[in-house]
Amino acid sequence: MSIFTVIGDIGVTLRKLLEDDPWVDVDPKPEITFKSPKEIKDEGGSANKVSIFLYHIHENPYIRNAEPLRVNDSLLQPPPLSLDLLYLVTPYSNYKTQEKIILGKVMQIFHDNPILTGTVLKESLSGTDEEIKLLFNPISLDDLTKIWSAFQEVAYRLSVSYMVTPIRIDSTRQLGMQRVTSKETKYSH
Repeated sequence: MSIFTVIGDIGVTLRKLLEDDPWVDVDPKPEITFKSPKEIKDEGGSANKVSIFLYHIHENPYIRNAEPLRVNDSLLQPPPLSLDLLYLVTPYSNYKTQEKIILGKVMQIFHDNPILTGTVLKESLSGTDEEIKLLFNPISLDDLTKIWSAFQEVAYRLSVSYMVTPIRIDSTRQLGMQRVTSKETKYSH
């Protein structure tokens, strides 16, 4: 179970996953950033970079109707809010060939780590029994173009989408409940 900081903690987990890889044959090793393509364009610079930009969050439709959790004999807790996080992964370099190599390496790292669990998880997720899936999220060129059109004055760049799911945020509410102690049945003729 997770607290409300989990959305940011997933970003830290993804960054650490990429930073811990040796990045053989990629020089210099890319900087991992959460900045949008617009922010990266405005800052300039020439070093290799990988943007893992969180561009969309939605409720996981398969888990949204989970049963309340029993706290004790007199309290129930609503199920956690279960989310899917969608990231746009974009490589940056002065050389287009290098960008393709960087993107290939990111995709390899993510493919080799399809389930984030145990020591891979960082921040509030560290030490929990959470099991979070990291899934390639193919989107159509039309949808990708729509995403990029949101970054005004930024030209389209080679990028892919990944979904991280399920991300759970615990409810802080508790609902009182009482055991059924007697049953009354009334019949009418």
